[in-house]
Amino acid sequence: MSASSLGYNEQGGEAAPEQGQEATPTTAPSVPAAFGLFSSDTKKNEDLKQMLESNKDYAKLDAMKRIVGMIAKGKNASELFPAVVKNVASKNIEIKKLVYVYLMRYAEEQQDLALLSISTFQRALKDPNQLIRASALRVLSSIRVPIIVPIMMLAIKEASADLSPYVRKNAAHAIQKLYSLDPEQKEMLIEVIEKLLKDKSTLVAGSVVMAFEEVCPDRIDLIHKNYRKLCNLLVDVEEWGQVVIIHMLTRYARTQFVSPWKEDGVLDEDNEKDFYESDEEQKKKDQKVKKPYAMDPDHRLLIRNTKPLLQSRNAAVVMAVAQLYWHLAPKSEAGIVSKSLVRLLRSNREVQYIVLQNIATMSIQRKGMFEPYLKSFYVRSTDPTMIKTSKLEILTNLANEANISTLLREFQTYVKSQDKQFAAATIQAIGRCATNISEVTDTCLNGLVCLLSNRDEIVVAESVVVIKKLLQTQPAHHGEIIKHMAKLLDTITVPVARASILWLTGEYCERVPKIAPDVLRKMAKSFTNEDDLVKLQILNLGAKLYLTNSKQTKLLTQYILNLSKYDQSYDIRDRTRFIRQLIVPNEKSGALSKYAKKIFLAQKPAPLLESPFKDRDRFQLGTLSHTLNTKAIGYLELSNWPEVAPDPSVRNVEVIELGKEWSVALGKAKKEKPTEKFYSDSEEESASTTDTESESTSESEKEKNEKEEGSSMENSESSSSEELSDSESESKEGTAKKKFKTTEESDSDETEKKTKLISKKRKSSGSSDSESVSTEENSSDSESESDSESDAESRKPKNAAASKVSSPMFVPMKTHELLHRMSGKGLAAYYHFSRQPCIYGDQMVSVQVTLTNTTDQKLENIHIGERKLPAGMKMHVFNPIEFLEPEESITVSVGIDFCDSTQTASFQLCTKEDHFSVNIQPPVGELLLPVTMSEKDFKTEQGMLTGMNETSATITVAPQNSTRLVLLEKVVKAANLGVVPSGQDNIHRFAAKTVHSGSLMLVTVELKEGSTAQLIINTEKPVIGSVLLRELKPVLSQG
Repeated sequence: MSASSLGYNEQGGEAAPEQGQEATPTTAPSVPAAFGLFSSDTKKNEDLKQMLESNKDYAKLDAMKRIVGMIAKGKNASELFPAVVKNVASKNIEIKKLVYVYLMRYAEEQQDLALLSISTFQRALKDPNQLIRASALRVLSSIRVPIIVPIMMLAIKEASADLSPYVRKNAAHAIQKLYSLDPEQKEMLIEVIEKLLKDKSTLVAGSVVMAFEEVCPDRIDLIHKNYRKLCNLLVDVEEWGQVVIIHMLTRYARTQFVSPWKEDGVLDEDNEKDFYESDEEQKKKDQKVKKPYAMDPDHRLLIRNTKPLLQSRNAAVVMAVAQLYWHLAPKSEAGIVSKSLVRLLRSNREVQYIVLQNIATMSIQRKGMFEPYLKSFYVRSTDPTMIKTSKLEILTNLANEANISTLLREFQTYVKSQDKQFAAATIQAIGRCATNISEVTDTCLNGLVCLLSNRDEIVVAESVVVIKKLLQTQPAHHGEIIKHMAKLLDTITVPVARASILWLTGEYCERVPKIAPDVLRKMAKSFTNEDDLVKLQILNLGAKLYLTNSKQTKLLTQYILNLSKYDQSYDIRDRTRFIRQLIVPNEKSGALSKYAKKIFLAQKPAPLLESPFKDRDRFQLGTLSHTLNTKAIGYLELSNWPEVAPDPSVRNVEVIELGKEWSVALGKAKKEKPTEKFYSDSEEESASTTDTESESTSESEKEKNEKEEGSSMENSESSSSEELSDSESESKEGTAKKKFKTTEESDSDETEKKTKLISKKRKSSGSSDSESVSTEENSSDSESESDSESDAESRKPKNAAASKVSSPMFVPMKTHELLHRMSGKGLAAYYHFSRQPCIYGDQMVSVQVTLTNTTDQKLENIHIGERKLPAGMKMHVFNPIEFLEPEESITVSVGIDFCDSTQTASFQLCTKEDHFSVNIQPPVGELLLPVTMSEKDFKTEQGMLTGMNETSATITVAPQNSTRLVLLEKVVKAANLGVVPSGQDNIHRFAAKTVHSGSLMLVTVELKEGSTAQLIINTEKPVIGSVLLRELKPVLSQG
């Protein structure tokens, strides 16, 4: 019989019972399982293949259930692989799920067969159903074949940008699998992790942090910008994601904040230097003054946001929060976790054990946390031994003068336990209490002596060992106890106990001069039958008695030394030779024999009875290493608190509040509305700059007079708007200067002039600033107008007269990190979109890049190296910067033609010595230029862009976004759109054109009853329109 037929028969042997249970339409006679191996009938597997090839979904589904059942029973179903793979393209989701389960099982074993279905998975990655896309990625990442690593990498990158958070979550899971398959992909995976860390979905957060911990746990710089977001999302993340995030944030906080446990020190109110005080006196005074501890707001944010999780039903989450409070919170606040930990003691025994292990460590250092819950740690008869000993450890740690009497009564009950291991542990606990609390030492010692008459030998033996340790602390008063213990040698057989009695007798032989020689006599009789541990103590006892009472014990000691000379154990023979040379002087004896008495009878230090959990605090609570008390593989140690906190600004994420600026900007727009003739006379304006300066100055003075007549709130608004316009003018001024340059001038000259311009602007006075701002606004507006006319001529939109490019209503101050200073070895780079026409080309988006040298050495030859741009995309780079001095910054302009897509522009930012891979991905709102048009023209253009060119959605508008001012602010902040005047209060219109193709983008927001709104976008570019719609929906629906 062939192997293949045997395999078929194996599967077919038990198929009939399963078929009957599943009630499938195909029937077959039942064959006993015992005869399945020897049956030549392969009909049942053929039935499965026929069912998989059937046109009926219920037959396929039943066949897949039976196949998965076979796999669960450990049977080989690999021969059905071709028939199963055919159903990957099934439209039935349930069938697809089971097919993916099957493929995940056999993908690694059947690598050749799995590779045949790679193309199928790749197609499934673009399936409209998010569950199918996620399942395909999961199966693809389960194929452990190095040859498909590039395909997996591409799939993960695409999935990380998927619209579905569920797919992005699976992309984070796949990152870990790919890293374990090919660690060389680490750098590319870090880029994906960095992208996913910015994801605002709670579904993704836990998974991407887990990937971060697996791939690059040392890259703390990736967490800076996402720290506050993770803290705020923590409550809404799924439970196991919460555990991972909390542990990661614990490690992060230990590197970024100072210790909250240094709360001493008082701040002197009079810190100012006295008039006649010298510098040296001031220094001494400063040294004496201690500033009080002030917790970092981000540190407080973490502690505050994790507190509600103490109520979680998941024990792992509660334990994670408890360890965070233990390692990060001020000692006065850490006590709140005790109640939650005690609540977990009602869980199953495995959870109890872990929780008790951590409480035992905590209770050593901070007893007060758990003293109110002392009775919760009383042992129950139903507890397993591991729980009992852990509770006993905690009770011993919590013992003090106030509760020791209660605990000793409790311990008396535990000693009588049938669990001998627990009874022995209780005796040790009594010994520790006696050592730690001097008031009850005698009481404990008397109780232990009473236990010496116990019938249980293990209890007696443990009592002897503990009494021996206690007597070492004060031996002078307990000669009677030593005599009592010496009499027990006839009954005790446990080697450790017998050795302890012999050690005590020999150590204090001078206090029991009559008993000690007799004990040696008895031991000499039974020497050959004793354990090695006992034999060593008999030798020690003989040596000590030989030195103190040689008349009575000389012959006995020599007898014992002769016996041990020929013992089987080399340890005992070696000890015998050593003692004989030391205590029995002869011609060969060395100088040490003179000091034999001092050596043997030297005073020994009393032993310290310590908790076995004392050293476990070096491990982070709640970790496997803490439970095992040894460093496990993958354990990440908590760093020590920094002496000085690192720069907290690295966690700042710029959030611009535009309510005030927008109201003033809107007012200006309304006032400047009748000045359209001014814009049309751009040639005259550019020819006579002096006249425009006077005009702009007079206009600015008029506006100042109007603002001064307003309320105090308007004054504050005007000041904030001036700051905004001032920052706008910097970018506009740089643009205007570059416009008027001839082509012969080099980019390096542009850079120098721009740097001088910025420094000159910073030094200039406030009044001159306002004049230059107004002048530059007018000039830039006229230039943008001329640009729009040239664009209109070149691209010729449908209504060139109606749509003219206007200046942006809002210029975002938000900067995006291009290169972190740690990744760039001191070179930091940030970029922002200026929303101005690009000087390098009409189809390019202007990007302002700020380069900063954070090192103490100058950086040379900063330039853009290799560019990896998608097809059609173009990029105009800045000229190389010869050098950048330490702590200096420079802003350069880059033009990128994104081809009306949000694809990433990847390139290398280089210095003389290093190359750094960076990328810029534009929001869809930055691919637009605002245009001005009348309401009539807007409706005309909108009527021409219907059907496939129209995208709409109904959204729920947040109450605070329903007012006109706020709604306009939200939309213009999200996208570079121009506001179109509207005759209806409930309809708001916006217009723009794409930078690359000049296609119109018309946006309409129609407010309806019940806080709902219709959002409509009309454009020739439906892809950009749908992306813009997706970005505007949350802007209007969220507060």
